[in-house]
Amino acid sequence: AITLPGSLDMKRLLKIVGGLVAVFFVGGTGTYIWASVATARTLARTFGVHAVEFPIPFPLSDEERAELDLTEEDAAAMATNRAVERGQHLVEARYGCTECHGSDFSGGVMVDAFPLGRLLGPNLTSGEGSRTLSYTSVDWDRMVRHGVRPDSRSTAMPSVDFELMSDQELSDIVAYIETMPPVDNVVPPVTLGPLGKILVATGALPLAADLIERHDADHLEFPPTAEVSIAFGQHLAAVCTGCHTAELAGGPIPGGDPSWGPAANLTPHAEGLGSWSYDDFVIAMREGRGPDGVALLTPMDLMVPYATEMTEVEMEALWTYLQSVPPVASR
Repeated sequence: AITLPGSLDMKRLLKIVGGLVAVFFVGGTGTYIWASVATARTLARTFGVHAVEFPIPFPLSDEERAELDLTEEDAAAMATNRAVERGQHLVEARYGCTECHGSDFSGGVMVDAFPLGRLLGPNLTSGEGSRTLSYTSVDWDRMVRHGVRPDSRSTAMPSVDFELMSDQELSDIVAYIETMPPVDNVVPPVTLGPLGKILVATGALPLAADLIERHDADHLEFPPTAEVSIAFGQHLAAVCTGCHTAELAGGPIPGGDPSWGPAANLTPHAEGLGSWSYDDFVIAMREGRGPDGVALLTPMDLMVPYATEMTEVEMEALWTYLQSVPPVASR
């Protein structure tokens, strides 16, 4: 027989190794089963959300209609055209809808990384497989600003980024989406891998609806005036909090692709934008590189096409707000 140190022969070693493998297998299987059951229970939870109705599109005011001396039909056509134009700008410059739903809104990839899972953005067009064909303004509000599906269960929608979107902005985006040609595409539902289930079961990957503090809070009817102001900049920065956190101090991105690096600190702290100039900020946003010339990491590099479509007023307002927040050390 082969003799091993400590008088442990091969048979005894194989028994020990086999026992350890069995323990790990049983433990791993047990953990997976527990995570699967706990995740199913978590995903089955329902949320109560207020019912918000708003027009799609927003009509012209009575004063504007009277001033322009428009017929009802012409006023409706002008309101639609304006809404679609505003909605297109919102989609192209401020809200990354196409990152998850595809450039034609027929569906896209949110996360596709084993063992985390596969989360696909649903089809928003009127083609076969549409998830929104029968949606009313109430459904759009619940889904976009609350992360809650019509059946009251949570969705994968990153609604924390859109919670502060005004009624008119959401209406404008819907009006724009409704101009998209119908595309037939049946998008498979979300599937979670072993790691994804464990993260959901332990609360490390919270549901979208759990990230919204209140599901009965009032929404702005109209966005702040588009001007270089802290108020307008804060409104614009709401879409940054999903990755950069509410304090904008950055850190690991909740629920992000495991290959993504941590989000940067956007506060005027020395570890953040403290030494940056406005020109540095614009170059980072529109060219995807920091003051040191180093390219921004994913997913921030994906935001460059949107930043190039931002108006100068939007860019300056966002910078003005970021410079006004308390400096916080990086997380």
